[in-house]
Amino acid sequence: MFKLLIILLIGLCFESAGVVLLKKGMNNIGPVKGASVGEILRVAKAGAVSPQILAGVFFEALFFLCLLLLMSKSDISFLWPLTGLSFVFATFAAIWFLGERVSSTRWVGVILIMIGAAFISYSEHAKSRITEASGFSAPERTSPKPAE
Repeated sequence: MFKLLIILLIGLCFESAGVVLLKKGMNNIGPVKGASVGEILRVAKAGAVSPQILAGVFFEALFFLCLLLLMSKSDISFLWPLTGLSFVFATFAAIWFLGERVSSTRWVGVILIMIGAAFISYSEHAKSRITEASGFSAPERTSPKPAE
């Protein structure tokens, strides 16, 4: 489980870097002035050549690869709620790299997310201890067989 958490933390760092870079890129492109086809094309064209947008997409892709790896090795009911820690990472990244100010209400939300992640992590740890104590091993994960 330790390796999975390390991969998750690395992935969350990639995701936060991606979000910060995407935000910086969008700040350079300027506000989206509407939902017209012309405006969407303007933003898409500017984003396609923006180094910050492209770097942001790259880091989001690295996060996605970490997520795929984690999905192949852990239960979604364990993994997916822990990805909520991305809100915590993004909040700190926004403060450090974007100079954003975070209200006390948002900090309460960040703390609640951290508490929830701790409960989920503890539940996985408790599950593995129960499995070890009972002498039973978890069933092997198998891939579905292709249809013939």
